[in-house]
Amino acid sequence: MNGPNASDGAILPPLPMGDGKLAENIAHFARVLRRAGLKTSPQSTMDAVEAVQAIGLGSRQEFKAILAAIFVKRREDIPVFDEAFGIFWRRRDLVEKMIQMMSPKIADHREKEKPKPAAARVSDALTANRQRPAKQEVREEIETDAHFTASFSEVLRKMDFAQMNAAELKQARQVISGLVMPLQTVPTRRFQPSRQPRRIDARATLRHAMRSGGDLLLPKFKTVRWREPPLVVLADISGSMSQYTRIFLHFCHALMERRRRMHVFLFGTRLTNVTRSLKHRDPDEALAACTASVSDWSGGTRIGPALARFNKDWSRRVMSGGAVVLLITDGLERDDVGELSRQIDRLHRSTRRLIWLNPLLRFDGFEAKAKGVRAMLPHVDEFRAAHNISSISELAEALNGQGFNRDHDPRRFLERNHQHVSRIP
Repeated sequence: MNGPNASDGAILPPLPMGDGKLAENIAHFARVLRRAGLKTSPQSTMDAVEAVQAIGLGSRQEFKAILAAIFVKRREDIPVFDEAFGIFWRRRDLVEKMIQMMSPKIADHREKEKPKPAAARVSDALTANRQRPAKQEVREEIETDAHFTASFSEVLRKMDFAQMNAAELKQARQVISGLVMPLQTVPTRRFQPSRQPRRIDARATLRHAMRSGGDLLLPKFKTVRWREPPLVVLADISGSMSQYTRIFLHFCHALMERRRRMHVFLFGTRLTNVTRSLKHRDPDEALAACTASVSDWSGGTRIGPALARFNKDWSRRVMSGGAVVLLITDGLERDDVGELSRQIDRLHRSTRRLIWLNPLLRFDGFEAKAKGVRAMLPHVDEFRAAHNISSISELAEALNGQGFNRDHDPRRFLERNHQHVSRIP
């Protein structure tokens, strides 16, 4: 197993075996891994200490292989373990390296290396128990009138994703990850055993009576089985939608941790299934895998052909059981709108509920003037905005069976557009 550091073959500094410091360091390292998301236990910590004492301390790479064999249980745990090992088990020449970093240097104009997806989780795990000392400063109390001011969190919830800077986008992703995820269930055609005497299960009753030769006939009962409907996301990644889709993928990642039957597709000029990429535990790693698997990010838009490809190749695989579909696009189609109308009508007939999320609804007085928008509106059940945290929070409530009102009815926008056209002389 290769780690992130180039010095994996270097000899580790000697650790005392008799005074208990080695066991304490390994136990502390195991707690860091647990806070970073790996499944460790006291037994695995004891196994790691015994394995190191039995094999001995050789090179850094051998020591890393011993700990990895004990603590790494899944494939997605490898990058987290590598990052934690490289930070925790540092070499003794760290001080000399820091002195070199503080010395004057010639400006380096090379492109900086991007942070690894697991670095944020490991950093948070290492600094979880550190408490900053309280400052003894005496601040002058200033009275202010906050009657006409709004809190920063409220401003952030209503701010457009396209207008946020890097720090605000980071906070927005944290807020979206902390939203209450919907868990709406729907009745199915199947039944399950029940203790409530409401509906007799004839088959189970006769099957139980056969065990006693028919002498004892005790009624068995059943009830309707409920389960979550499949959730399918079709997200536009064209140039005008890339920023909104990137933020919405964080919402999809949080949903996927709670839902088993969820599928995510990205489309621009072609359709790409990124469901497997979003199943990574680390959200940054999941987003990086999605970006790497898509070749037409921030390109053109072909909504009709993308929906045709989905209806032909994926509809029967992922739409069984009355799926709910989230379509994220601005509806600005460049190809034939007739093909778009036919494909979205076919998609609508295969779903339990089709929700269209359009960032253009952030503008007051939005009207369905574009041909693609007019072709799609008659075939959707709800028409919602998806440009800020508040709109995504309302979507979470809607997926849980709440939050629908007249404002989300697509017929309202068609009627408004019809009235606007009728007023033109």
